[in-house]
Amino acid sequence: MTIAKDFASKLSVAFVAIAMIFLAIAPAVNAAETSEDLQKTINDLLAQVAALQSQVGGGTTTTTTTPGKACGLFSMDLKMGATSADVKALQMFLNSDADTMVNATGAGSKGMETMYFGPATGAAVSKFQVKYRAEILSPAGLVNPTGFFGPGSRAQANKLCAGSMDDDSDDSSDDSADDSSDDSADLSGEASLDRFELDDADDTDVSEGAEDVEIGMATVEFTDGDAEISRLDVALTDNGGSDSDAWDTFDTVSLWVDGEKIGEMDASSKDDYLGDEDNGIIRFSDLKLVAMEDEQVEITIAATLQDNLDSENLGVWDVKAKSLRFFDADGVATTEEGTPVIDDTASFNIEVAGIDEELKFSLGDNNPDSTNIVVDETSTTNGVTTLEYTLKAKDGDITLNDLSVALVTSDDIDDVVSDIEIDIDGQTFSDDTKLFTGTTATVTQTYTFDIDGDVTIDDGDEVTVKVILDLKRQNGNYANGTTIQAKVGTTQRDATDAEGEDDLTSANSQFTGSAIGDVHTLVATGILVPVDGFSSTIDTLGQNDTIGEYTIEFEVTAVEEDFYIKDFASTTASAATGGIEFSIDPAAAGTVTAVLDSTSDEDTPGVFTVRDGETETFTLTVTYDPTVAGSFRVLLEEVWSSQNVDGVTGSVIFVPS
Repeated sequence: MTIAKDFASKLSVAFVAIAMIFLAIAPAVNAAETSEDLQKTINDLLAQVAALQSQVGGGTTTTTTTPGKACGLFSMDLKMGATSADVKALQMFLNSDADTMVNATGAGSKGMETMYFGPATGAAVSKFQVKYRAEILSPAGLVNPTGFFGPGSRAQANKLCAGSMDDDSDDSSDDSADDSSDDSADLSGEASLDRFELDDADDTDVSEGAEDVEIGMATVEFTDGDAEISRLDVALTDNGGSDSDAWDTFDTVSLWVDGEKIGEMDASSKDDYLGDEDNGIIRFSDLKLVAMEDEQVEITIAATLQDNLDSENLGVWDVKAKSLRFFDADGVATTEEGTPVIDDTASFNIEVAGIDEELKFSLGDNNPDSTNIVVDETSTTNGVTTLEYTLKAKDGDITLNDLSVALVTSDDIDDVVSDIEIDIDGQTFSDDTKLFTGTTATVTQTYTFDIDGDVTIDDGDEVTVKVILDLKRQNGNYANGTTIQAKVGTTQRDATDAEGEDDLTSANSQFTGSAIGDVHTLVATGILVPVDGFSSTIDTLGQNDTIGEYTIEFEVTAVEEDFYIKDFASTTASAATGGIEFSIDPAAAGTVTAVLDSTSDEDTPGVFTVRDGETETFTLTVTYDPTVAGSFRVLLEEVWSSQNVDGVTGSVIFVPS
């Protein structure tokens, strides 16, 4: 039931009660002999009507009112349209001061207070706020009264009520009222509208389903006197002119002043709009907004939008003012329907909910560098992390449903991988499905993991994802030196299933970044040259610093056997020569010399020995004297090792990444 219908029903009950009272006392009225008796009878009737009206309200109240006093301790906010015993207590409080009376006579006047918060009660609250401006408006940074009985007004009322209860005196607030009498809410002068400007809101992008989001800002200023704004008409229209209706787009439209809502209208039905509903005009009446002479009043126009809007309701909308009605100090009403009220247009863009949300993929700080992974020849090697990456949520909380990751190998992946899982900040998920592509020579498989909403990333936060493999035994499955790589490329990233306010999609560019892991080499027997075991230096020699001396230091670890590396370094080293191959980039003519040294023993002269399970350091020093000017670098290309003491027979290549 709407407020208007509820109030009407209470009035009808009151009218019935009045009729019953007149029937009951009709003989007494007829028997009255003097005008004084008649007046007394009327006064008695009015008192009984007021009592019956208070009974009609029903319900309970949270206001603690002292019996026999026009004052209580107020504990809830009250605004236009409210109906409760708290409203009656508020009217009694306001009527206790001549400067803030609700009405001089009739409903709402002293002794005839009602339970309905109407325009007269709102105006009385405004008078109260202005009277105690220093206590209510100024601390909140407000210039104009709002007519809303909120926290500041309640605090001041309770302060006055507490003093009244302490003194146990019905007129205890008179002194404080007299002290503030100079701050009367009375208007002065013959006001005229000097300025009405309508500007865009600070943020012109709003989302479907948003509540009380700003869509425009009106600045109003009067000259030649104060004014009380009573009515404002605003229109909401589709800027694109498409077949979209305001009542299918908005739930409510509201007006705000200094952070306080001063009016709100339903906007979800054709009947909520004036005249031709296609014009989208909403009328705000009984605003009771006081604008003092030469002081700017800023009115924020806000709206609550419906959820799941159709495409034609999205896009750019316009908000315009159509008319403004106000009263001056003499009660003269003026309605402005032309310039400057209608001159400006504010625009805003309605977007799909969550359109700005983003899930960003990045390599983690601890992503494993390219290296040799030692695998077992005869049993499974478990728990090998091949990729670590992060997921970061932007512009909203994001819940994960599915994640995908690809594995790329140089051999048939089913012969290499026993199991795959991902770890998200300590939660483990096994693969649900896998998509096969490629050939047996170079195979790529994309694995999809069912997260099922178990992970939510808060706005601005990130989670760490690890890709963990169990690798099959090497013997009989794949060749020594097989490579493997885990990655989340564009294909896997865009296959992500995640949701924020709405589902995230690659079409809206809501998945960004990538996480491409390094290539790792699987070794059961051989040498390891770890990436983090490298270091290098460059010096210049010669009279004009035209000779470069390059030093590359690296570690070599033997796995499962002793291995031998020939003391030989050249740009042409091969399986036939053994040793170390390097290159100069860019290739150019010049004189090249190379020296290889190591911390290892030489069991055979000219051959370095790296024993099973041990790590030795090798140092390659290359001196290059080019015949042309330029910038050059030295690259370590290949390391040849052999299980034969000559370092050549049956040598096996290792290619550093």
